[in-house]
Amino acid sequence: MFISFEGTEGVGKTTLIQKIYQHYIDQGEQVILTREPGGTALAEQIRHLLLTPNQDEKMCPDTELLLMYAARAQHLDQVILPALDAGKLVLCDRFTDASYAYQCAGRGLSKAKLNLLNQNFVVRMPDVTFWLDAPIELGMSRARARGELDRFEQEKISFFAKVRAGYQELHQQFPERIKKLDATQQPEQVFAEALDCLKEMA
Repeated sequence: MFISFEGTEGVGKTTLIQKIYQHYIDQGEQVILTREPGGTALAEQIRHLLLTPNQDEKMCPDTELLLMYAARAQHLDQVILPALDAGKLVLCDRFTDASYAYQCAGRGLSKAKLNLLNQNFVVRMPDVTFWLDAPIELGMSRARARGELDRFEQEKISFFAKVRAGYQELHQQFPERIKKLDATQQPEQVFAEALDCLKEMA
């Protein structure tokens, strides 16, 4: 099974992923825990380019999108597809839905560009996607509490409002795959709801 986790900054994705990872490890499952952008040595280098603020040169939205998909192609080829072929469970922090939410809804890029990249480079979609949703201000306060903000986290509230709306649109479009979780709840409650959903799918 391929499970992805989505949401704006500071909604608790990492906490939920760790809990689900430990749950399956305790059951004796073979689990791969990975993330986007990143997941391989080369893709992590691309992640560094994407997340590090650059005061000298602003990254254009098209460059951002293409770098995301360069990292994703490498990630799929080297990690995700081999793990799934080996019968392993893959837990991925962000996947293609993040590109729609951030680059299309957030940056204003056309869906046609994203669809073209998906058709040509994404040969496997998640079986289920957990979208952790919380008010932007709450998530950003959590992100700021973590320390120095990366290039995305430094965006304005208005940008993240568009991203959140993008996730809502995806949830409405693909309700069978994308499961919305109320991230204002305690982490244990969010985990319990996600686990219930996964048990129903089993």
